[in-house]
Amino acid sequence: MASNIQRRPGATRTAPRSRRRARNQDNDGIIPVLASAVRRVEAGVQHGPVSPSIRTQFQVVALLVREERARVKADSTRSDAYRAEQLKRLDGIATILAKVAARDTTLLALLDEDAVVGDAARSLKREMLISAGMEPGDDDVTTSVPPAATTTTKRQVVPQSVVSRQLANPFLAPDFASVGTRESRPRGSGSRRLASWELIGPLLGSFEHAAAGVSACMDLPDASSVGVPNVPELMAHQAQLVAAAESGHRTFLLADEPGLGKTAQALLAAQAADAYPLLAVVPNVVKTNWAREAGRWTPDHPATVIHGDGDTIDGFADIIVINYEVLDRHIGWLGDLGFRGMVVDEAHFIKNKKSQRSQHVLQLSEQIRARTVRPLLMALTGTPLINDVDDFRAIWQFLGWIDEKKPRAELMEALEQTGLTPADPGFCAAARERVIDLGIVRRRKADVAADIPARRVADLPVELDDAVGRSIRAAERELADRLVSRYESALETRASGDVVQGIDHDLVRRVAGWELADAATAKTGENVFSMIRRIGQAKAGLAADYAAQLASSVGKVVFFAKHVDVLDTAEQVFAERGLRYSSIRGDQTATKRQENIDAFVGDPDVSIAVCSLTAAGVGLNLQVASNLVLAELSWTDAEQTQAIDRVHRIGQAEPVTAWRIIAAQTIDAKIAELIDSKAGLAARALDGSDEEVSSASEVQLETLVAQLTDALSATR
Repeated sequence: MASNIQRRPGATRTAPRSRRRARNQDNDGIIPVLASAVRRVEAGVQHGPVSPSIRTQFQVVALLVREERARVKADSTRSDAYRAEQLKRLDGIATILAKVAARDTTLLALLDEDAVVGDAARSLKREMLISAGMEPGDDDVTTSVPPAATTTTKRQVVPQSVVSRQLANPFLAPDFASVGTRESRPRGSGSRRLASWELIGPLLGSFEHAAAGVSACMDLPDASSVGVPNVPELMAHQAQLVAAAESGHRTFLLADEPGLGKTAQALLAAQAADAYPLLAVVPNVVKTNWAREAGRWTPDHPATVIHGDGDTIDGFADIIVINYEVLDRHIGWLGDLGFRGMVVDEAHFIKNKKSQRSQHVLQLSEQIRARTVRPLLMALTGTPLINDVDDFRAIWQFLGWIDEKKPRAELMEALEQTGLTPADPGFCAAARERVIDLGIVRRRKADVAADIPARRVADLPVELDDAVGRSIRAAERELADRLVSRYESALETRASGDVVQGIDHDLVRRVAGWELADAATAKTGENVFSMIRRIGQAKAGLAADYAAQLASSVGKVVFFAKHVDVLDTAEQVFAERGLRYSSIRGDQTATKRQENIDAFVGDPDVSIAVCSLTAAGVGLNLQVASNLVLAELSWTDAEQTQAIDRVHRIGQAEPVTAWRIIAAQTIDAKIAELIDSKAGLAARALDGSDEEVSSASEVQLETLVAQLTDALSATR
């Protein structure tokens, strides 16, 4: 529209030009690009289910806001006023992100520091930087190479001993010896019934909504009727799985509870199936233990462990053990070696199909299936479900049950035989049974290992009555006040005319979501995460003191903590008390770690194992102790349970007690209650439990909801 304001002859245009120049500056740089993108995200979340593209935009905006905030703060060439204005604009974008995340809390996982940034996100980030006139960094460069091809673009190595093995058998051919055992597929009209249906979603949903009391375990043979190796230590439930492999079953999702001996079952199943050479892909922290277990259970089949470039491995070994982190440099020769079996330990590590380790594992399983008919494929995990039943997808694909879009032939054949479609009421139950029959094995300690002594979690409240404790309680009051202020502001400004008597609990959850999103992106300032860390630091000395008392009275003790400074404090306390300890952390070499484990297990004078909750929570056998101290809380029951199960496992002769140190009259106590109330992450899908599946973000959100609700109740 043309302007009706006329300029007087000779009037200067300096002021309008100045205003236009200011507006142009406001439209320069990354912030306008972010503002436009965050509005698209907001609109996308408001109009229905969040699509993958909206999730990608949400993550990229959050990443760029974080990076731009850090850049602005570090820019000493600009005035304080300019930096303050830019930070204010970034805060506005962050506020919208927080509101969006409050609407759909699944977006909160994308704000984590270690959230995987996929190719789509890197590509979008690069486009947004270019649109803002900025130069993308190396991390923002993506290629159009398909995922399976990208896994071989990094530095590749071929150990000399592997070359020797290849030269010794240069005519390695695909193994089609078992081709005759494959069942013929049905033909005719019945095989087309499900061709046009989307089936992956209903299959996953059949586990999420399973009826209470319906467990997930295939029918297993009676081990006594099959020639299972005569191993005295082998328990009945372990022998059953080995018998299934001996009788011809070849794919297993072995999801027994931690402590029931999954490693032994996998090694003996490989021996029963003659699945050599066997590849075992395992976390770095347990690969040495895998070689030891192989020497114990299958001593006639030598095992070798790949470290780094693999210069020291035995290329002629029957069992090759490798950790996820070095798969990239060995992927080439591993795919050509002719494996007849593959085991993936802690298989929930591959749940994110966009991650490199997931792509490597899936690529190898495809290559093994391509050259060996019916290879032995086993996914081992005691924690098969973390945030979503969709975590099964990558595991099922590794096992060859599904591909990217649909069930593979064997599962499709079984589904066709039900005579049902997803529109029929009985489809979910029938489909779940067919998937289980492919090889899901889930047993609980209470059902198959009744001779393992009971365990209990005992809470020990401690009072933080010093200056640090007072500071923590003051910070909690400030958090409560901030939450109340946000709640009241939102109550005053919301457009709806609805009046809620008492506390508006829907609004409470939204406010808690905003606070949680802000906390996840903030680099400085007090928030729920920084408070939990401070509480852990404040409890460190008290927890270590209690562990020292236990060691003096009951013998060996395992001490778990999350943060390095808490571990350091504990070790200092033990050293001052003259107690010998072993330190088990994530930054140790595999050799050093194993030395420390052996010292704790075998040396009677080493009374305490000081363990990182994240690095030592899987793959350790510490049943030489029957008491453990949890100095810091996890955000999920699963992580806590994994730690306890390092002690409460086969071979344990004493009742196990986990002493959980709780800071009384702090947010610590609320978190403990919430963890206990949301226990059982995998129970709903695999044990037929009707408990809700929860995640760390849910517990974090509920913690803030409880904090705000209590504060509002106190003021009314």
